[in-house]
Amino acid sequence: MSSRPFRFSVQEHVAHSAKQWRERARAIESMGYSTLYLPDHFGDQVGPIAGLMAAADATTTLRIGALVFDNDYRHPVVLAKEAATLDLLSDGRLDFGIGAGWMITDYQQSGIQYDSPGTRIERLAEALAIFKSFFAGEEVSFTGKHYTVTGLEASPRAVQKPHPPIVLGGGGRKMLQLAAREADIINVNFDLREGRPGRTAAKSGMAEATDEKLTWIKEAAGDRLDAIELGSWTLLANITDDRDSMASMVAPSMGMEPADVLAIPHVMIGTLEQIGDDIVGRRERYGISHVIVPGDRADEFAPVVERLAGT
Repeated sequence: MSSRPFRFSVQEHVAHSAKQWRERARAIESMGYSTLYLPDHFGDQVGPIAGLMAAADATTTLRIGALVFDNDYRHPVVLAKEAATLDLLSDGRLDFGIGAGWMITDYQQSGIQYDSPGTRIERLAEALAIFKSFFAGEEVSFTGKHYTVTGLEASPRAVQKPHPPIVLGGGGRKMLQLAAREADIINVNFDLREGRPGRTAAKSGMAEATDEKLTWIKEAAGDRLDAIELGSWTLLANITDDRDSMASMVAPSMGMEPADVLAIPHVMIGTLEQIGDDIVGRRERYGISHVIVPGDRADEFAPVVERLAGT
């Protein structure tokens, strides 16, 4: 797998006002980050579609994207139209992140049916065919187990061709193999099949487990492997002069040893230099070149972005 230049993005959640949100988007752009992402949950966050459009309007080069839209919350025809509109009105700056859904509390609180992981992934696979057809500007017709679309006009047309970059992520074999076949960007993630964070999910992000995930991706991607950008979402980011003490503090809650915590590709603990070296090492080991930083740590991590972005 060829080594890609580093790219850094930020995942935000909360907007306190229109003015604050615009200023935050501009600050993220000015620090050299590539993309502003929003998650898609029903808790304490802004709605991703309106939030991303406002961020795009406030900036000129910053890309926008959901990390990730939950396929179960909107019919794929509805979401395809919204995503194509975001791409059009942002002048082609959308990363289209889509997932099968995982957070069980969202489903319980909203009354949306929480099907098995296999069913949700099967439904997502059908939705991806609809999304790609819509983004291509074709008349969309599709008949599957979960969706039926008949002679739908695809409008508006997305600016990016053949479609906005499709972002898929996951930590289980079935989801990562789907991503390897369909995605432009794969976020190697924890295995979230339990529907909530916990020790089991945390251990699924360990270094050896990540090696196995890359094996699944390579097997399923085949000849298209070099066309895929690999990324990782950051669970824990902490700048400190004493990384060992911080790792020792965190390790018991994750059910692992401090050295295992520091090796997780979703954890960045240490000085700016140590973190930068870790990121370089992870690209060498896993091929991960796209690093997604939590919004509340983006300012502190700007020197790492300045050092590594584009290299």
